[in-house]
Formats: sequence, C-alpha cells, structure tokens
Amino acid sequence: MGSFWATIWDTIWWFLTIFIFVAYLMALFSIITDLFRDRKLSGVAKAVWLLFLIFLPFLTALAYLIVRGGGMAERANAQAQQAKDATDAYVREVAGTGPAAEIASAKKLLDTGAITPEEYERLKAAALAKA
Repeated sequence: MGSFWATIWDTIWWFLTIFIFVAYLMALFSIITDLFRDRKLSGVAKAVWLLFLIFLPFLTALAYLIVRGGGMAERANAQAQQAKDATDAYVREVAGTGPAAEIASAKKLLDTGAITPEEYERLKAAALAKA
C-alpha cells in the first residue's frame, strides 16, 4: 500500500514540476519578446538583460518582472492596437471604403440633395484626411 501512495505522489510531483517549468518558459519568452518590442530601451541594455537571462535565468526573470513588469502590458497593448489599426486599414482598402469610395458616396448624396455643398466639402476633406 505504501508503494501505491509513493507512486501517486511521484506522479503529482512530476506534473507540478512540468507545470512550473512550462510556466517559467512562458514567462521567459514573454520577457524576451518584451525586450525586443521596447523601442525606448537601448541595444546595450537589451544585451545586458539577455546575458543575465542566460547566466542567472530565474533571478533575472524575477527582477525583470518586478522592475519592468508594469510596462510589459502597455507595450503589448500598443502592439496589439497597431496590429488592429493595420488590419482595419487593410480591410477598408480591400472593401473599397477608401477615400475615393467615401467621396463618391458623398457626391451621390450631394446629387440627390440629401446634403448641402458645404457638408459635401466637409465629408470630402474628412475622407482625404484619412488617406
């Protein structure tokens, strides 16, 4: 009976060890990604962080998360916003809702009398400002 529980605890210990190792790897890759994402950090500082991550990985990862952890989310959000803006611009371009299509649509509204010439000029200027 003692052998059964020893085997169970060994299995639980293995799962816990693997979980902690995978979590550490995820944190390490997040830190490395954040290092290269940060445009304000100099190349020398990035190299120093990487060297410390190689030679003192756990301690450096912990220090990085304490010192620079708050900015990690901000940099990730900024990159996600840039990607979203680029995707939105691409979708608008492919869908034909670019400035030319908006101006043509405004011209149709002007021709039907739905808007005034001043509104048409304002819509035209707004569409050209997006380009």
